Amino acid sequence: FLLGERIGTNMPKRIENARILIANIPMDTDKRKVSDSSVHIDSIAKLVQLELTRNEKMKDKVEKILQFSCNVFINRQLICDYANQLFAEKGVMTIEHADFEGLKRLAQILDADIVSTLDTPDEIRLGKCILIEEVIVNEDKLIKLSGVTQGEACTIVLHGATQQILDEAERSIHGALCVLSQTVKELRICYGGGAAETLMATAVSQLAEKTSREESVVIESFAHALRQLPTIIADNAGYDSAKLIDNLRTAHALGKSAFGLDIEKGITSDMVELGILEPFYLKRQVVIRAAKAVEMILCLDNII
Repeated sequence: FLLGERIGTNMPKRIENARILIANIPMDTDKRKVSDSSVHIDSIAKLVQLELTRNEKMKDKVEKILQFSCNVFINRQLICDYANQLFAEKGVMTIEHADFEGLKRLAQILDADIVSTLDTPDEIRLGKCILIEEVIVNEDKLIKLSGVTQGEACTIVLHGATQQILDEAERSIHGALCVLSQTVKELRICYGGGAAETLMATAVSQLAEKTSREESVVIESFAHALRQLPTIIADNAGYDSAKLIDNLRTAHALGKSAFGLDIEKGITSDMVELGILEPFYLKRQVVIRAAKAVEMILCLDNII
């Protein structure tokens, strides 16, 4: 798992058996909201005393954090230089100004709590990982966490020559992950290569034969629309779609319902043997939404 953050100055860049405290607390100079007031300092000694008082308060806060027995401190907010100095003396790695969404994901994969108060160290779950270190990926410094609690968590790093290419790659990855997540939720699959559409079209055509004449025309039109999907696949591959679709319909008429288009060879083949499968949920949504889109258009104008 990678974090797009920076480790604090003069901090250890590598820690094994990390005990990670994730927090969202102010670690910068405390700012009091007081209106119509001013502070008058008439000597350097008083200025020094003010600075010492401020440092003492920060030191107390650091001591409270160290009571959590952590060796890595990741904070949503800024960490002042004096606090970083105290952490460095104790050998604690600090990461400041972490992205909030990234912080929530990190807490989830580490099975840790996000701390907003330092009063109950015994009730807080620390995140743990085998190794946390700073790595360089394409000239960018990132923080890598290995051996996290949720071992399946990972990070995908995308690179592109231009921002447009990078955005397109991100959209493609997002789409693939969405399909994968739906496949995990809905374990049923169907045959690819136009096999599922041909099977549906055959069933719809059989229904049209059993229906009255006016309705059968509409039902047969739906079957024709389903057959357009394998036709488009064949056309995009540069093959004679009419011949391929005819062979595909013949195979299905003979009971070979798993047959679809083998684009590499330009023939019809068994999709199970080729391993060409598609998520049932995705295929179902495509058909339903296409039909609903047509219904909406026909509600506006039934003459197309």
